[in-house]
Amino acid sequence: MDNLFQFWLLAFVSLFTMMNPIGVVPVYVSMTAGTTPSQSRRVALKATVSALAILTFFAFSGKFIFDFFQISTHSLRIVGGVIFFVVGYDMLNARLSRTKHDDESDSEFIEDIAITPLGIPMICGPGAITTVILMMNQSNTLIEKGILFSAVMAVLVITFGVLVGAKTIMNLIGENGNKVLMRVMGLLVMVIAVEFFFSGLKPILQEILG
Repeated sequence: MDNLFQFWLLAFVSLFTMMNPIGVVPVYVSMTAGTTPSQSRRVALKATVSALAILTFFAFSGKFIFDFFQISTHSLRIVGGVIFFVVGYDMLNARLSRTKHDDESDSEFIEDIAITPLGIPMICGPGAITTVILMMNQSNTLIEKGILFSAVMAVLVITFGVLVGAKTIMNLIGENGNKVLMRVMGLLVMVIAVEFFFSGLKPILQEILG
């Protein structure tokens, strides 16, 4: 029993660190600034459900897909870094990274931003995908696999709660406070994006030059 709890704790801490619910807040708030509270909750729910679907998919087929197409997690980090940088730049200018088109319905808009970039790569990024794939390979029994998915669910439930709560806090500080915070968080997101990009580029360059 102790070993199973330790495995759950390891999975939970690893996934929580990789998903980083707090780090998703700035992008979520900026993208849902023009939506109603109920629509914002729908975005948070769809984003976490999308992340769950993606993690489940990669848990069972990720290793096969990566091997078959010869895709490395380093490439995924580079792409994620580029997406983060674009989102961070828009936030730095205090504008939405994804605006609603005139001919686009509310449901289509919510579905779009909930999946990308919130569901992937913000919540379910390369780190979370890699962690799930590795830990799934380490799970030798159905019980361990079930424990892994319970850890995934726990992190996503916390993520949903953080996103819903963050929207309320942002409403309290007002529009000006939101724009100031958005610019500050945008700078941080851009810094994270650069780190993300080079953490994926460095191993590739070392492999080429080595």
